[in-house]
Order: sequence, then C-alpha cells, then structure tokens
Amino acid sequence: MASHRDLWRGTLMVVFQPGEEIGAGAKAMIDDGMKERFPKPDIILGQHVMVGEAGTVGYRAGAILSAGDSMHIKMYGRGAHGSMPQNAIDPVIIAASTVMRLQTIVSRELSSLESGVLTVGALQAGTKENIIPDDAVIKLNMRTYDDNVRRRMIDAVHRICYAECQASNTDHPPKFTTIDSYPVTENDINATATLAAAFKDHFAERTYETAPAAASEDFSVFGREWKVPYVFRFVGCTEKSAWQKAVASGDINQIPSNHSSKFSPQIHPTLQTGLETILVGALTWLEKA
Repeated sequence: MASHRDLWRGTLMVVFQPGEEIGAGAKAMIDDGMKERFPKPDIILGQHVMVGEAGTVGYRAGAILSAGDSMHIKMYGRGAHGSMPQNAIDPVIIAASTVMRLQTIVSRELSSLESGVLTVGALQAGTKENIIPDDAVIKLNMRTYDDNVRRRMIDAVHRICYAECQASNTDHPPKFTTIDSYPVTENDINATATLAAAFKDHFAERTYETAPAAASEDFSVFGREWKVPYVFRFVGCTEKSAWQKAVASGDINQIPSNHSSKFSPQIHPTLQTGLETILVGALTWLEKA
C-alpha cells in the first residue's frame, strides 16, 4: 500500500494487536488512548487463519465468532484426615457434583434452537490421597452467540455453584474470578455484503459464506468502542488434499485445529491469500473513483 500510494486515497491504519489470546490487547490499545491519538475509521477489518482449504476465504454477516467467558471458581470445604470424613466438608465431592450439574445448563436449560457450549477444563483439589483438602478449584469456559443466552448461562453457573455449596453446608460461599471475557464478533451486514462482492470478484470460487465458529476474539472491541462497522473473516490453511479427504469422509473434526500441538497450517497459498484479503479489503474502501 505504501509503495503504490498513487492507486488509492484516504487513510489506512494497520493494527498489530497484542494480547489477543488473553482477550486484553484491543482493550489495552483503547485504554492507551487509541481513539484520541488516531482518526476515527469508517470501517474496521480483521482476519484469522482457521481450519479450511488453504487458499480460501470465508465471510459471514452477523455473528461469526462466539462470545467467550472463562471463570475460576474456588469452592471451600473443611479439611480432615481421609480416615475421618465425618470431620470434613469434602470439597472434592462438592466440585465433582458441581461439574456434573454444570453439564445440564446446555442440555436442560437451553432450547434446542439456542446455541451454547460449557467446558470444564480443570478441576484441581488436594495433594495427598489420604487427606481431604480444604478447597477445590474449577476452571470453566463458555461460548455463546446471543447476549441473553450468555447472561442466562453465567447466572446458572453461579446458581449451581452456590446451591452445591449450600447442600454440603459449607462455611463459605464459592468465590468467582473472571479469567477472560470476549464479546460476540458480529459483522456489519452492509459492510459484509460490500466485502463479499469484492472477494467474489477477486477470488471467484475460492470465497464462500462460512458458518459461525465457536471461537472468540477481542477484535470487535475496536468497532464497539469506536462505534463503527467492522468485518472479520477467515483464511483457510489446510492442505487441499487433506481437506478434501476429510470432507469426503466426514472427518473434518479430526483435522488438528488452532491451538492443537499438531496444528500445521500450509504456508503457501495461505500466506499469499491472507495478504490478498488484506489488500482487497483495504482497496474496497480506499480505491480511487
């Protein structure tokens, strides 16, 4: 863009965002005076490499990435020797019961037409096989596409944790700490249509309308804070024959995805395609009349 300034007009801001994986980078940039130090944009564009045929680009109007909420929950019991459980309030039992009950939030409290995911990724308690510990920790993550569903799931987590502690007659209520929180990424409808037309013109059959992904991003914080339209899209990175074989066999979920230790994006044509999407997107709004 800098080398071909004669081909476009306007103002281009390229954002190299830190801290995306912990949901803090975009907010940190806003808090650092981004809105005051730089001009307000007309459109904000972003992208992420994802599992999908390398060289393809996926777009979607509306919700494309889920909201994500991670919690650290400490449940207090009363420690004692394992030979004398009557002297204890066992936090292992409380935590185990809580984990099982939390699974009913999606299966029994959400409609089959609503979407939500709740995963308990860690349950930590004790250090010795014959000692009942004083407390236990649950770490969980939730994904939702609707603010009402998100609120109901968070409320249900609190309700269940409090109820399990009360059922065991604990001396202290559970303690909740937010690990991270991402809003839903919801692409502007009109801006997405404009970008999709440009992608179809440039990429032809290599661009398509994607389904929403149950992943989360803090990219939308820029658009929310600046109150301007934004569009986020995906760049496929899976080797073509591997992708086609997985599609034919119905085993797409077997392809190692982002954050897997076996995740292995094909560098080319992924890198070239990612660069082209940036250029096409920018020139869609900056191209000279």
